[in-house]
Amino acid sequence: MLYQIPSFLLDVIAGLLGGACLLRLYMQMHRVPFGNPLGRFVFALTDWIVLPLRRIIPPAGRWDIASLVAAWLIIMLKYLLLMLLAGGVRPVALPLLSLFGLMQLAVSGLTALLIVYAVLSWVPGASPVLHDLVQRLAEPLVRPIRRVVPLIGGVDLSPLVAIVLLQIVGMVLGNVLLGIYGIGR
Repeated sequence: MLYQIPSFLLDVIAGLLGGACLLRLYMQMHRVPFGNPLGRFVFALTDWIVLPLRRIIPPAGRWDIASLVAAWLIIMLKYLLLMLLAGGVRPVALPLLSLFGLMQLAVSGLTALLIVYAVLSWVPGASPVLHDLVQRLAEPLVRPIRRVVPLIGGVDLSPLVAIVLLQIVGMVLGNVLLGIYGIGR
């Protein structure tokens, strides 16, 4: 219990902050405007770490590398604190562990996005601003799948297929994380 509670709190905090940094990266990559409430929230939550990093890490085309590095640093801090709580730091494993943890966070965020996208497609009268924002973020994920998976009875199953594929990737990343975390034990 002395490890579970701090671990849970670190997961929540790192998930929120790191996820916001990844969402900032994803929204900028797809040129989604930040004038909506979600965009303003993402900026408010991430400016403290992204703006100083942006002074030394320039963007690469549409990729805001500073947001990506910020998310990676947040995840690395999470794993460092978890290692300290567990009683031993393995500095060799920390950067690699953080990279796979960041990928797992991205998979979780995209899965949540697709779930919201699917739910909003069934809710008539949902906020048009929210619906447009979620659609602009989810379409790049489901568009390639729609080319392969046809409508079945007028129902678009591409979000479901994308979620299943993301979950498979998440399982693989989880096993890799367990293997990396076990290095040096």
